[in-house]
Amino acid sequence: MNRQDLKTMADQMVAKKSQYKKKVCVCCGASCLSSGGEAVLKKLQSEVKEKGLENEVEVVPTGCMGPCNQGPLVKVMPDNTIYQKVEEKDVAPVVVQSHLIENKPVESKVLFADSRQKVFLNSAEDPFFKRQMKVVLRNCGDINPESIEDFISNGGYKSLDKVLFQMSPEEVIAEIKHSRLRGRGGAGFPTGLKWETVYKYVSDQKYVICNGDEGDPGAFMDRSVLEGNPHRVLEGMAIAGYAVGASQGFVYIRGEYPLAIKRFEMAIKQAKKLGLLGESILGSNFKFDVEVRIGAGAFVCGEETALIASIEGKRGTPRPRPPFPAEVGLWGKPTLINNVETFASITPIIKNGGEWYSAIGTPKSAGTKVFALAGKINYSGLIEVPMGTSLREIVFDIGGGIPGDRDFKAAQTGGPSGGCIPKEFLDVNVDYESLVALGSIMGSGGLIVMDDTSDMVDVAKFFMEFCMDESCGKCVPCRVGTKMMYDLLSKICARQGTPDDLKKLEELALLVKETSLCGLGMSAPNPLLSTLKYFRHEYESYVNNPVNKVTH
Repeated sequence: MNRQDLKTMADQMVAKKSQYKKKVCVCCGASCLSSGGEAVLKKLQSEVKEKGLENEVEVVPTGCMGPCNQGPLVKVMPDNTIYQKVEEKDVAPVVVQSHLIENKPVESKVLFADSRQKVFLNSAEDPFFKRQMKVVLRNCGDINPESIEDFISNGGYKSLDKVLFQMSPEEVIAEIKHSRLRGRGGAGFPTGLKWETVYKYVSDQKYVICNGDEGDPGAFMDRSVLEGNPHRVLEGMAIAGYAVGASQGFVYIRGEYPLAIKRFEMAIKQAKKLGLLGESILGSNFKFDVEVRIGAGAFVCGEETALIASIEGKRGTPRPRPPFPAEVGLWGKPTLINNVETFASITPIIKNGGEWYSAIGTPKSAGTKVFALAGKINYSGLIEVPMGTSLREIVFDIGGGIPGDRDFKAAQTGGPSGGCIPKEFLDVNVDYESLVALGSIMGSGGLIVMDDTSDMVDVAKFFMEFCMDESCGKCVPCRVGTKMMYDLLSKICARQGTPDDLKKLEELALLVKETSLCGLGMSAPNPLLSTLKYFRHEYESYVNNPVNKVTH
């Protein structure tokens, strides 16, 4: 396929789709599939055919639409009405007969209709969607993730075409730098600077790695993007390969994500077949190929040097840096590593320009961020908001508040490496600098909400146990320190702790934070330190009210 072929295919697909009067999207992301989404899709396809509507109504399986706990979800377009908790028995009377044939939406099944004062028949009007800004998640929930034609008809691979024929590698990197995009994997390192560093190293071989080893409890951002729009990530990787001078890419996906693996492998095959991967892409001199590598579920393999070791067939343990992967990475060659969300941000930046992206967010944290809302919140699921959106807006406007109108107590950001933010900071702007100032981190985007029934000492114990179990054991501070902190927390939770144990906990936490080899150990004490800072009275309640000891 050359440039003209790509344009012709896009035009043909747009013309083909224009014949339909309606489009019905059925969420077939992992969450909706687990609650019966596939059965709803098949029933809808058969009903549309039986009613003779197949030439008027396009039925499309899609990725995640966002409100995961309301699935299976069915969206009717162009009116943009979303039905929630759709069962097979609802398809014929609600979606087909009432909506598609009689043009009468069934309000009782409309998303959020059972819990909001007003029924929003158009999803764009509802606060859950209205307060969001879709950049990374654009087209997720609207296109068929298993169809490259669907992706191309929505502007897919145009950005790759643009960089190959209108931009030099230096110009691409300059555009990414101008956008102020920071790595969305957790550390927030400037993406353009990382690309420039890899570009400057001279080597006969360079690599691009997409880190899809999402291991935070309650996090599903990368999984949903890989499932819902795999070609967006693939196009971003190809652009990165062109910019830094790499000809080979790897996508590292954890084995617990079978649907993401399946769809990404399918996307690679489709792109190769159309000449969008491989030799002479779009008729240019650029060649780039991508392979999938499946991780065994080790949390530490989210750290880039441990991930590299795993791809090389070694045990996934971190190594000291420098040298950094940009200089000595996969098989000793210069290697660019970004996570899924970062690569998914590249295409719109190239399309709309770095200045456009830089204008979104805050002066130090540009763009949007995808979050996975979980915990004690009415509408759990996937959201995307501009950097700097307040925590209050995320929890109460988008997330619908706390179930049972209970009081908000804390939000834990950044997964097991993050901290707990108490209610007095509900109006904090969610960006890199603001979260660090409160003792937390952005992380990859997990956001767990807790209400007034949550025991913060138990929360710290839970995350410490996770970090202890996931420690690779290579360095003593992490291997021994996390175990000692967990034992002390267990002792305190059993009401056998003393005030001196609290002092030991703080000393240990700071020691582990300052002396561990990699990010897992350095950040493992964050939940403990933040809960000690903001909820110390709960720790003191345990140690000051010990369990009565029975004497024999």
